[in-house]
Amino acid sequence: MSRLDEINHAQKQRLAFIDFCLQYFGQISRQDLITKFATGLAAATRDLALYRELAPDNLKLVHPTRHYQRQPQFKALFEHDPQAILTGLARGFGDGLSQPLVPSRVCIDAQQLIHPKPDVIAAVMRAIQQGVALQVSYVSTSSGESVREIVPHSLINNGQRWHVRAYDRTHKLFTDFVVTRIKQVRNELATVAVHEQPAADSAWLTPLELVLIPHPSLRHPEAIALDYGMQQGELKLHSNAALAAYLLRSWSVDCSAEHKISSGVCQLALKNTEILTKLEHLSIVPGANS
Repeated sequence: MSRLDEINHAQKQRLAFIDFCLQYFGQISRQDLITKFATGLAAATRDLALYRELAPDNLKLVHPTRHYQRQPQFKALFEHDPQAILTGLARGFGDGLSQPLVPSRVCIDAQQLIHPKPDVIAAVMRAIQQGVALQVSYVSTSSGESVREIVPHSLINNGQRWHVRAYDRTHKLFTDFVVTRIKQVRNELATVAVHEQPAADSAWLTPLELVLIPHPSLRHPEAIALDYGMQQGELKLHSNAALAAYLLRSWSVDCSAEHKISSGVCQLALKNTEILTKLEHLSIVPGANS
C-alpha cells in the first residue's frame, strides 16, 4: 500500500488540487487552498508540507511571493484524464481529482475528440497563465514538422479538435495551432513583446453577432426553429472574428449570398451575411466564397 492510499479522501482531494495547480498553472499558494476548500491557514500549511514530503522535487517556496513554484523535475502524483482536464479547464476545474469519464449505456454522447497529451496541455496552460512563449515541435499539413515559437493565450474546442490561439513568431501574426500536432514542448521563453500579447489580438477582441435562420428551402422551418430554440424564427449567437468560422462550419450553416446550398446539407442559413467580411478562416465557411 502506498502512502497516498493511507490518506483520507478529503486530504487526498486537497493534495490532488495542489498537484493540479502546479502542473497546469505552475504555482500554488496557501491562500489558494484556503479559498478553494474553506480551510484554515494551519490546515493549508499541513497539506503543503505533506505534499512536499511525498514529492519533494515537485515544488519550491519562493519567499517574496509566498507561492510554491513548479520545478523542472516535476512528476505528477495523480493521473488526470485528458478529457476531464480540458472539460475542467473550460468549465472551471473542481477538486483536482479528474477521473476518466465512463460512457453510459442508455445516454450516448457524440463521438469524442482526440485529446492532446496531458503534458502538452499542461505546458500550454502554464504558458497562458504565466504569459510566456513556448518553443515547440509542430507538424503542419503544409510544411511538415518544424520548430516554432508561439505565445499562447487561449485553448479552444472548435467542435472537431482542440486548438491553441497564439501569436506565431514565424509568420508574425495571431493564428490557431492544433494542439494534437504539437509533438513536443521544447522550451519556455520568458520574454514576450507587447504586440505578442492577447491585447494585440484584434480578431479575438472583435465581437460578432451571428443571426441564424432555418434554411429557406425547408418545407417545415418550424422544426428547425424548435431544434435551436429560435425566437421569431431567428437565433442570435455571440462569437468573435477569430472563432465564428468554426461555429458556422460545425453547424453546417449556409452562408452563400442567396442560400443556394441544399437543405439536405444545411438546415441553417446565415441571415446577416455582411458579417462574413470580418471573419478569419473564411475558406472553411459553407458557401462563403460562392
